[in-house]
Amino acid sequence: MSSQVNSKEEEEVAPLQRPPSPPLHTTFAARGLHAQNFPAHKPRDLRIPSPQAITHVAWNCDGKRLAGVGIDKITRIWTPETSMESRAATHFSGGHSDDVDYISWNPTHPELFCTSSQKDRRIVFWDARQSRHTQQITLKISPVQTNYSPDGRALIFTSAGHQLFFLTYGKDSDAAKEQWHLSDKDGSIVASTAMFNHVGDGIILTHHSEHSVRVMDYPTLTLRESPAAHVGGCVAVALDPRGRYLASGGYDSIVNMFDLSEWICARTISTCENAINALSFSYDGEYLAIANTGPYIDICATETSAPLHRVPALAPSPTVTWHPSKYVFAYCGQIKLREGGPPPVAVISLFGGGI
Repeated sequence: MSSQVNSKEEEEVAPLQRPPSPPLHTTFAARGLHAQNFPAHKPRDLRIPSPQAITHVAWNCDGKRLAGVGIDKITRIWTPETSMESRAATHFSGGHSDDVDYISWNPTHPELFCTSSQKDRRIVFWDARQSRHTQQITLKISPVQTNYSPDGRALIFTSAGHQLFFLTYGKDSDAAKEQWHLSDKDGSIVASTAMFNHVGDGIILTHHSEHSVRVMDYPTLTLRESPAAHVGGCVAVALDPRGRYLASGGYDSIVNMFDLSEWICARTISTCENAINALSFSYDGEYLAIANTGPYIDICATETSAPLHRVPALAPSPTVTWHPSKYVFAYCGQIKLREGGPPPVAVISLFGGGI
């Protein structure tokens, strides 16, 4: 593992712009909380020689394993508390005939996960206790993102054509074994990203060319809310684990924080200078990590929207994800080929303490 970021890349990262002071009652001190000292930490970077980027990383539900995909047909899973060296990863292969793009862990079981590939049009289900996949589903469309329901028995996914589809887990008959089945919902709903709420009775959708966030009941798919969010398209959302806020990010480089009790925009974060790629709340909901098309990750306080720290990254990250019980997040990307420089390198990084 290397924690070195060259000086040229650090110089390219603009410092955080400090907004006006927030109301006193919203600060960590007023609420009796100890604020994390993020500037005391440095990124820990694993470099993997590859012409392609790591496109997605995800923690399992107990936080003991971290998975990364994107550079080939293999899913790599690390145990970060033991080692994040390349040779320490467990490899899962044989389920895909082309590059894996995305991974989602089952929220009810630390060993179960699924992977998807746009190129081979498959969603493959795995049990980390065995090397072979447990089920393989071939689709007529290219899956882009997947998201489990809270009970782990439904899966929503969006396609490259920005359509929404569903898989459900159950039996065809009383004697049959439980398996994943493609739902009869026909993909008539458009969406670029989709996720379940914490209860599982609603889904949150965004579309790259729509300015609003859509909230629908599940399984009826009745539109419940559609608050305006961004100019030029909404591309990322995250739910506060406490159920207070929904964060949305767009091409306009702005992050909006919606109050879920009234569906109004309570605060706006405008510290980023680049389009937003991904958002993630810490396990206690106190911090928001913002990945964007620039070489850095911003950390902001949820209750005040105050920028706390800018983490220099080796490359722009398509995703960021907090550990489910520690103040650590993972992100990924690729150091591009530069004229006269070294070959391209895929990167997976950790930032924070506790691991």
